[in-house]
Amino acid sequence: MIRFANTYYLYLLLLIPLFVLAYIVMLRKRKRALDSFGETRLIEQLAPDVHRFRPIIKFGLFLMAFTAWIFVLARPQMGSKLQQVKRKGIELMICLDVSNSMLAQDYSPNRLEKAKQAVSRIIDKLQDDKVGLIVFAGEAYTQMPITTDFSSAKLFLSTINPGMVPSQGTAIGEAIGLAMNSFGPEGSASRAVIVITDGENHEDNAEEMAAKAKEKGIVVHTIGIGDPQGVPIPMGANGSFLKDNEGNVVVTKLDEETLKKVAAAGGGIYMRSANTSSGINALFNEIDKMQRADIESRVYSEYEEQFQWIAWIALILLMAEIYLLERKNKYLSKIKLFK
Repeated sequence: MIRFANTYYLYLLLLIPLFVLAYIVMLRKRKRALDSFGETRLIEQLAPDVHRFRPIIKFGLFLMAFTAWIFVLARPQMGSKLQQVKRKGIELMICLDVSNSMLAQDYSPNRLEKAKQAVSRIIDKLQDDKVGLIVFAGEAYTQMPITTDFSSAKLFLSTINPGMVPSQGTAIGEAIGLAMNSFGPEGSASRAVIVITDGENHEDNAEEMAAKAKEKGIVVHTIGIGDPQGVPIPMGANGSFLKDNEGNVVVTKLDEETLKKVAAAGGGIYMRSANTSSGINALFNEIDKMQRADIESRVYSEYEEQFQWIAWIALILLMAEIYLLERKNKYLSKIKLFK
């Protein structure tokens, strides 16, 4: 199997017809100019050292050298063998709270952006693992199925916003349940769930769901985002805050007690997000203790570079074009192989 590493260089081949067309135009102009001096046969007799076909041969050598250099730049490669690569890791589902309370600005610029930064750091620490994203507020939705494509995970992470889930609330239990159903078959790899939320307006059976996850061998960790003292929730760009039905400003507080209970029921740990990465490092110390198993096997084809011999051909053609004279060589013309 042959492929090209830099296929975009092959577009330079479109220049060859243009070179040929320009050369034909040049030859015609040259012929008209010679015809204006007199009869062609007479001119050839006056200039016996001028070779009629050598300029065409030189142009042909130039075109072949140019074509060869294009293929050198495109880097042709040939598959030499197939190699099977196995990945050992864990499966990790991250559940991110996107309720309106995550817009509170006790973190800069707000809780949600702080949480997304924490998720990004978590993804950066993964190696041969799988990761998936779930967003939740009053309901839970899969933002990205579990995958080994960390670049796609970060791309999906960047698009997360509170408008993704229309119903308000903090359905931690539903998010954990959805995460449990997002993993591969049991026994394939160690599995963990990380819930990142402020824990406020918690209404469902999060502890019970975390306990069910633990029974299935899934560890549930929680990360708290927010200030336990409470801050108002900004609404819009006019500086106003969310108010209740009586016109009072709503204050959102981090519910650490709930998150600690959920983590304890799920056999995991609770940590509060801070301005440093020490909390994330502590969480990953726990994840590193988990047993890694074969989670994926891929077959790759190794390719060997083939441009070297084409480069030699291009160099020989170029040297031949340079040293081939348009005029006849007076010394070579005296050599008579056949008398």
